[in-house]
Amino acid sequence: MDFPQMLKVRQRFERPVVENVEETVLSELRSLALDQHIQSGDTVAVTVGSRGIANISTIIKTTIDYLKSLQAVPFIVPAMGSHGGGTAEGQRKIVEGYGLTEDFLGCEIRSGMETEIVAETPHGIPVHFDRHAYSADHVLVCNRIKAHTRFIGDIESGLHKMMLIGLGKHAGAKIYHQAIYNYSFDEIIRAVAEKVLEKCSVVAGLAIVENAYDETALISGVKPEEFYEKECELCKQSKLWLPRLPFSDVDVLVVDQIGKNISGTGMDTNIIGRKYNDHEAREGDSVRVNRIFVRGLTEETHGNGTGIGIAEFTNRRTIDQLDQQATAVNCITGGHPEAAMLPIAFESDREVLAAACSTVGYKEPDEIRLMQITDTLHLDELLVSVAYQDEFEGRSDLELLNEAQNMKFDQNGNLIAVTDQFVES
Repeated sequence: MDFPQMLKVRQRFERPVVENVEETVLSELRSLALDQHIQSGDTVAVTVGSRGIANISTIIKTTIDYLKSLQAVPFIVPAMGSHGGGTAEGQRKIVEGYGLTEDFLGCEIRSGMETEIVAETPHGIPVHFDRHAYSADHVLVCNRIKAHTRFIGDIESGLHKMMLIGLGKHAGAKIYHQAIYNYSFDEIIRAVAEKVLEKCSVVAGLAIVENAYDETALISGVKPEEFYEKECELCKQSKLWLPRLPFSDVDVLVVDQIGKNISGTGMDTNIIGRKYNDHEAREGDSVRVNRIFVRGLTEETHGNGTGIGIAEFTNRRTIDQLDQQATAVNCITGGHPEAAMLPIAFESDREVLAAACSTVGYKEPDEIRLMQITDTLHLDELLVSVAYQDEFEGRSDLELLNEAQNMKFDQNGNLIAVTDQFVES
């Protein structure tokens, strides 16, 4: 089968950046007057999640050092629900994979899956909280604020979610995801968070917002009594800074890699559409993608292929990368078993593309609307097919970098990654 010719495209997004991450973290923490709440010798649990957050090692290290300057005894708690295969060792490895080792931080990592039931919501739902964090004198909640991949509300993914899903560990995450089917997302997240803030000695939050280039755009220290109001504000801002595909209608989307460090669903459904249905766009989705081909997993996801089931096609290499047990645990806990289902797989990318392109209607190659992206976090450089060529007119946010070229495959019939193609140029 002949494939469409491709164009290299560079997108321009708004790019606010925190110039000095360390100084900004210190400034925000000092603004919270933590020295009035934390006494010498107090223990402070600091959360670290499973997402790949820009500058996370600097942010956490600076936080730990600041707490030490108050004569406190900080330690790290992996706060990531059922990720890492739902094991303490798996979650520790994820934290260490971001460079956050005990040697680097100069403090303990206390990883465990045991929880304390600290309260019940008005709905009768038990509130689980990580046992190590609950034993601390104080808890400092750190997380990135962004749009959730499956739920909509005034707050979506951020400090509240970290208190529920992250610090709720496997037991809490499973219960809350079940409860969301009976009540609204907003109702559950607010009810559980209120109990956590009341019962679990949360002393502060450190909220991070990133720009469309996967860079730190904003860091904000948050007082416990301001969690909801501040997160509503930051959630709105984060959505304005989200990256996006350059065109909204796509026949075939080729994704070089997915992973939990990229998105909770492996690839962000706010970017690709399918937030409300795994395999087609619905009202509320701004993007309509007909077929998705996933080419691989990130190293940082440690075999967790959550989101692979959102794609219709993949290759045998990706299937071989999967830790199907870890993927299943994560997807079942999140109430989204479909995300672990296996797509149709072929040995080579060339075979996959031929199959995918044959299912988008009767179209000549130059009519097929195809995009190849690295992942849903990195969308400033991508490849688009010549079917989009007439849509560049008047788009100051898009830069066309080359003449149309044939799709590039290696000697085994596998596509050359977007990053490698841009390095070549």
